[in-house]
Amino acid sequence: MHTELSTDVLIIGGTAGGTAAALVLAEKRVPFLVFESTDWLGGQLTAQAVPPDENRWVEEYGCTRRYADLRRMVRAAYLGRPIRDGFRTDPRLNPGGGWVSRLCAEPRIWMQCLHQQLASLLGDPDLKPVHFGFTPVSATADGDRVRSVTFSHADGRTITVTAKYILDASDLGDLYNLAGIEHRIGAEHTSVHGELHGHPDKTDPADQQAVSWCFALEHRPGEDHTIPRPKNYDFWRSYVPQMTPPWAGGERLFSWTVPSHNVEGRRTFRLVPWPDQPDKGELEMWRYRRISMRRLYQDSAADQYPDVTLINMVQMDYWQRPLLGVSPADRAAALAGAREQSLNLIHWMQTEAPRHDSDSKLGYPGLKLRGNELGTADGFAKACYIREPRRLEALTIVHEGHVGTEQRQKAGLNTKALNWEATPFGTGERFPDSVGIGHYMIDLHPSTAGRNNVYVNCAPFRIPMGALIPKRVRNVVCAGKAMGVTHVTNGAYRMHPTEWNAGEAAATLAAWCLAHDLEPHAVHEYADHVRHVQDVLAADGVRFAWPWEV
Repeated sequence: MHTELSTDVLIIGGTAGGTAAALVLAEKRVPFLVFESTDWLGGQLTAQAVPPDENRWVEEYGCTRRYADLRRMVRAAYLGRPIRDGFRTDPRLNPGGGWVSRLCAEPRIWMQCLHQQLASLLGDPDLKPVHFGFTPVSATADGDRVRSVTFSHADGRTITVTAKYILDASDLGDLYNLAGIEHRIGAEHTSVHGELHGHPDKTDPADQQAVSWCFALEHRPGEDHTIPRPKNYDFWRSYVPQMTPPWAGGERLFSWTVPSHNVEGRRTFRLVPWPDQPDKGELEMWRYRRISMRRLYQDSAADQYPDVTLINMVQMDYWQRPLLGVSPADRAAALAGAREQSLNLIHWMQTEAPRHDSDSKLGYPGLKLRGNELGTADGFAKACYIREPRRLEALTIVHEGHVGTEQRQKAGLNTKALNWEATPFGTGERFPDSVGIGHYMIDLHPSTAGRNNVYVNCAPFRIPMGALIPKRVRNVVCAGKAMGVTHVTNGAYRMHPTEWNAGEAAATLAAWCLAHDLEPHAVHEYADHVRHVQDVLAADGVRFAWPWEV
């Protein structure tokens, strides 16, 4: 069955950015439709099951008002459970107690809060503007405008949508490929933008960050939940990555060592699963991304809420095949490969991993895949975690010289902060068209071209409006992480709060354009128009400068 629809704003992807965009449009009463390939809103927060990697200032001023509201809703959701009194009064409750984030919580709870947040604005608990299970398959364009996008469902249904504005919030920048919008994939040669950590030899489209298929585990000591030996286990258990620069130490991938391109960057962590406790102050892998903490709950309810950890570590990074610039069949093979690698890692953890409590025994057979918190039956996330999408050829391309601490220091641009104690990372480019802020390290996981990881300091940065607007196409705005960044700076701009902020900014820009009969290019061209949009963002609780920059 084929259906044709029209709307003012079409959002491709119900990711963190896509959901944020929908919240803005719902609040402003702008007609919109969202098409999401899974059955959950939230993207990396939910369907991909990645606890939010956040900047260190996220609780004070490092996120938007709507994102802060979501965080409060997630914490409040746990107050309805039988948790211990000592946790009830903690305004910064971390329900999972994971050390990767200030708010490690179950993906299902994040999803429920996102649905509630949007449903309350729509007055519609069924979220009728959101179409789940639909993937974009084609698009039509008329000159410099995209006219329509067609989506397909696994059950055979197709829907074609015409829209005045289209926001790409997909994990892979799907619209750019379908509509012929200029974009980049892979790594730029260092000469393109003069980046300190650009590709030293060439621009390489095949140089793409690894993907990861996350999964959740509980631990039942004394029980055996070992999964059958997976396909290709002999390969994965002995695999030693061949990387440039070399894999420091030359260890097998499957180990408790987080490798690096240099000896200084190598870190070894133990796994100390419940009920055992790590040493005081020890950072270990069970509590790294733990999403459910048994001790949060009263004794009468503890069995109902066991310790559950989310596994997302370099040992499951899949870089054997790229996702972008390949055929659909090859992309499907890459995703299947990522899932297979994760399955092999589970089996290794159950059977051969060094134990924290014994020099003679190997493996934790009591580790059991746990899907309840992820909304799945098998314990795997609903979707693969995508770090690097197609990247928009935008009016502004954010490169390492704008935000890289080391590069800005070498260029004499790492200026001291104004009216505030300087951060240890310096300050980033003060884009006057900023529509948001963010911060994360420049964190590039090993790539599909065999390049080793990059993990270097990054300044707290701004999100320029120009990075969300295509150079040519007039009615498309980026509402997620597929913005105008380089391969290097994508490593910093891809995180949850930044993607969310981009979604809010894109929707605000689209709504302002509709209200004033202007296109994004015309807004960006005039400083007065940019300031008007910034005024709307500021009134909505979006920050576009860090306090120390004022």
